[in-house]
Amino acid sequence: MTIDTIPQFIEEIDRIGELVRVAHPVRAELEICEIADRVMKSPGGGPALLFENVTLRDGSRSAYPVAINLFGSMRRMALSLGVADLDDIGVRITELVQLKVPDGLMGKLSMLPKLLEIGKFPPRVKGGTPPCQAVVWKGGDIDLSKLPIITCWPEDGGPYITLPMVISKDPVRGIRNVGMYRVQQLGRDTLAMHWQRHKVGAAHWREMAERGERMPVCIAIGADPASVYAASAPLPPTIDEFLFAGFLRKEPVRLAKALTCDLEVPADAEFVIEGYIDPAEPLVMEGPFGDHTGFYSLADLYPLVHVTAITMREHPVYATTIVGRPPMEDFFLGHATERIFLPLLKLTVPEIVDYHMPAEGIFHNLVFVSIDKQYPGQAYKVMNALWGQGLMSLAKLLIVVDKWVNVRDPREAWWVALNNIDPERDARFTMGPTDVLDHSSRAFTYGSKMGLDATKKWPEEGFAREWPKVIEMDSATTARVNAMWAQLGLGERGGKR
Repeated sequence: MTIDTIPQFIEEIDRIGELVRVAHPVRAELEICEIADRVMKSPGGGPALLFENVTLRDGSRSAYPVAINLFGSMRRMALSLGVADLDDIGVRITELVQLKVPDGLMGKLSMLPKLLEIGKFPPRVKGGTPPCQAVVWKGGDIDLSKLPIITCWPEDGGPYITLPMVISKDPVRGIRNVGMYRVQQLGRDTLAMHWQRHKVGAAHWREMAERGERMPVCIAIGADPASVYAASAPLPPTIDEFLFAGFLRKEPVRLAKALTCDLEVPADAEFVIEGYIDPAEPLVMEGPFGDHTGFYSLADLYPLVHVTAITMREHPVYATTIVGRPPMEDFFLGHATERIFLPLLKLTVPEIVDYHMPAEGIFHNLVFVSIDKQYPGQAYKVMNALWGQGLMSLAKLLIVVDKWVNVRDPREAWWVALNNIDPERDARFTMGPTDVLDHSSRAFTYGSKMGLDATKKWPEEGFAREWPKVIEMDSATTARVNAMWAQLGLGERGGKR
């Protein structure tokens, strides 16, 4: 079943027993965040929450319910993309990138289904009045304060839209970008757009500013879950996120023309905020903001967005999220990216077996990588290759281990790494770009990163001692104990991994 809207997604989450409806009045300012934060730190990520009685900042009741933590479990993340396991998508991608068209007519014909899969999911523009434009606010009707935009943390600069699809277009090539950037509400019809310098949307803005042209921008809130996820994915600038979402959901994303600017938006979005940025205007102060690092990111200057229209469905649901001290909902969105993009990473670094970014590493601070080591020095080769891969260039600490290590279990990965390293011998430092939010880097977006070779050392790497074996029980004893375990009264499996 393809999920086209947030309400459908909520229904499916309810069906699998992972939704809690909250009828008690809760404030959009701070209280939703405090409740969601406690839930997200529950084992497995906690349930999705639907707040049905939300109090706005002026004390009135919101006309729209608020949904949060929709993607906050492994099961819900897989459900959002229509798969039983996130690795299933990686298998599809692997099959496509490894396509070799065979000789002979019958061989070529047998490949047609897979070849056609690549091109059959482009987004389609829907005619007529789309669901996302059932209600339209323009001119004096525009009032962002009527939306339940949440204030997350006490020292935030204001309310923030935290789960948006920010839509812009390359002014030269006409290629669309859909990104997930935080957006601060400033007034009734103004916003501050937090475009980090590494992001594609920021590049579009710089190009428009150089041309002296107003930049149209749309902010969609809530749509088909695959499109919401795609906005968070680190796709190359030439890949349309709505095309990628179509591939993920195996069905084209339906788009509609925006009413006040030359952009297309998800036809099934819950809300769409249309507007523009004028490069002739000065930047505005945005922030502070309690960020996914677990620390406040400082206030800084960013572009001002003028809102020209707000459109919505008949009975929309406001979808949002929070970030802060991990683990949070964004871990599961990041985990999906980790699984989905592994086959593409293997294209350029084929010795990689697996990789994992633990929640505590907030994506870029810690990456465990297992490799099939075939020659001395290969761990360092992998480090350098990864630091050259898009946003992986921001990785602060890369730890490379051998292929048998389960890097998805940080306890096992740390155990092996800390046993296998000689700190002086096995650490490598390099300089390069760092995340905009890294408050510890020596300069803004520039600093050092470290790689640790935690693989088994070879004689060619200067290791002359005997390398020890890992302690393991023999298979016969393990089998006998497995057979008797149910009679021992010791639980399911004990501490055995």
